Amino acid sequence: MADPLAELTAAGVAIWLDDLSRTRLASGSLADLVRDCHVVGVTTNPTIFQRAMSHSDCYDQQLSDLAMRGVEVEEAARMITTFDVRWACDVLRGTHDASDGVDGRVSIEVDPRFAHDTERTVAEARQLWWLVDRPNLFVKIPATRAGLPAIAQCLAEGISINVTLIFSLQRYAEVMGAFLEGVERARAAGHDLTRLTSVASFFVSRVDTEIDQRLDAVGSVETKGMRGHAAIANARLAHQRYAEVFASDRWRPLAEAGARPQRPLWASTGVKDPAYADTRYVLELVTGGVVNTMPEATLRAVADHGVVRGDTIRRRYGDAATAMAALADLGIDYDDVVDKLEHDGLTTFQESWAALAETLQQKLAAAKRGGGEEEDPT
Repeated sequence: MADPLAELTAAGVAIWLDDLSRTRLASGSLADLVRDCHVVGVTTNPTIFQRAMSHSDCYDQQLSDLAMRGVEVEEAARMITTFDVRWACDVLRGTHDASDGVDGRVSIEVDPRFAHDTERTVAEARQLWWLVDRPNLFVKIPATRAGLPAIAQCLAEGISINVTLIFSLQRYAEVMGAFLEGVERARAAGHDLTRLTSVASFFVSRVDTEIDQRLDAVGSVETKGMRGHAAIANARLAHQRYAEVFASDRWRPLAEAGARPQRPLWASTGVKDPAYADTRYVLELVTGGVVNTMPEATLRAVADHGVVRGDTIRRRYGDAATAMAALADLGIDYDDVVDKLEHDGLTTFQESWAALAETLQQKLAAAKRGGGEEEDPT
């Protein structure tokens, strides 16, 4: 029988799961996906953690202990999320070792409230790296302007980084520049470059969502014909820039010193428009040396009815450029789109972080009451 996930892996796509919860860890669900569905990595974000803690009693014992110790909400959030990520790192450690450190990675994001503060981002990344204390961790840093120097600094210190919330080709070029700078500095500092890895999370489906709304607002025959073209074209052009950078004279001496390229990671691959095939952001972005992080529903859809057709990126750079030019001709302001997407993405993560803090505040208060302490009337 056909195994589309195995075919995807054979085509060079690393399959990562875009989800994590203590329920998934305790039930063995993550281990099952690693064993049966070719999953070789995990990504998380504040939204995922907020959802996990709101719908599970698996955190109750730790919450009770934290409440007993009088731990504040922010530190409780850090303790709980790093516990889950450390556990997931242990589940994936065999994969990490078998891939010589390329895969088997689990990502945890810095507090999104620090996205515009370089120094606080670096400080938080150091803390998370120390707390999780696993070689297969990725610390996620948003690709804001303030995030770029933080990315370079963390890599220079030997911290492996997942750069997140990339939407624009220009920002992606800057991210790769920060990666190269960080690896050059790490080499100068004597770090083992073979152990230092990074991915760049280029978001996909949200681009179609935003541009399709703008096309629908125009409502012409031409704009309707361009719906659903932007996201995949944008990602393919990002890959073209990746291929150029990692064939450059600047990269060559780093590769000779053992450095590994910063792999493109296709994020936001769940389909949001039911008019589109539920596997499109996976099967249309296949090539060697990339990562695709999927919600479980998308992963199951690919396993059930996905048809892997070989490389769907490298020979389509020209088509992608044509599609983006056609969108510009229709009045789509690319720079405005990607700026809005970055802003909205950060806002969503910050709102999820605030919701997580509120959930934890309520649960810690309930745990204190359950332990016999009086609730603060204020």
